[in-house]
Amino acid sequence: MNRPEVHQASVRDVAFGERVKIVEPCNLYGCTVGDDCFIGPFTEIQKGVVVGARTRVQSHAFVCELVTIGEDCFVGHGVMFVNDTFSTGGPARGRKELWRETVIGNRVSIGSNATIMPVRITDDVVIGAGSVVTKDITISGTYAGNPARRLLASQ
Repeated sequence: MNRPEVHQASVRDVAFGERVKIVEPCNLYGCTVGDDCFIGPFTEIQKGVVVGARTRVQSHAFVCELVTIGEDCFVGHGVMFVNDTFSTGGPARGRKELWRETVIGNRVSIGSNATIMPVRITDDVVIGAGSVVTKDITISGTYAGNPARRLLASQ
């Protein structure tokens, strides 16, 4: 009978700021987590990711390589960040030069189950739950939908 190669969730090689709280199980490796952050259970934060001070990453979130999250942000339950756009018609399959980065500004709130493609999001943005962000967001405001679009304030 064959035995699988088993990897366990762990927290290793992480640069933690002060007063950080994490709830295990979670898988954090090679990343940087700023002061006063909260990381919920069943979360994966991969190498090279930077999470800014006072940011909350809720349970079941996936933050892949090449993501930077600003300060005072909220990443809801089940938020998925993507760095591979399948630009060749399929997965990059280890060809990291095909991956793209995501930069999230300060005071950005991302609702549960949103998907964030490789984009840049400016400061002071709210992303609605379940939204799919496919393009850069350069104007502060509230965005929702698939693809996410800016919601205009009612008069």
